[in-house]
Amino acid sequence: MFASLLNRLTNPGSAPLPDTDARLALAALLVRIAKSDGHYDADEIAQIEHTLAARYQLSQHQAAELRVEAEAFEAEAPDTVRFTRAIKDAVPLADRTGVLEAMWQVVLADGARDKNEDQLMRLAANLLGINDRDSALARQRVEAGS
Repeated sequence: MFASLLNRLTNPGSAPLPDTDARLALAALLVRIAKSDGHYDADEIAQIEHTLAARYQLSQHQAAELRVEAEAFEAEAPDTVRFTRAIKDAVPLADRTGVLEAMWQVVLADGARDKNEDQLMRLAANLLGINDRDSALARQRVEAGS
């Protein structure tokens, strides 16, 4: 089902992803970060849907459908390195901080930070071309609710 998108993600030098594929890739990355601590709970699911609805102007139903599709895609997706690089290629630098903020929202949705989540966030920030300082500022903005 996702073979074409997976092929584009795993082939270096391919063209940037179309918007619908970039949405799915980001949604799947949010699912991956939510699952990284071994707990994928209702708070994280709700946060993913809220983030997708706000970021892409989707209805709650559309955001839920995208999340379900992203769960299936995440299960088949390549390693996080190639996966995140594809998002980097699809999202302009100015918008990547927003991607990182969306990830922090999911990480913090259950009220607890896990070492696996922190490790994946450091990796993802680096692969998205965002330094540790800017990642920490993004996290602080999310924690402050802005």
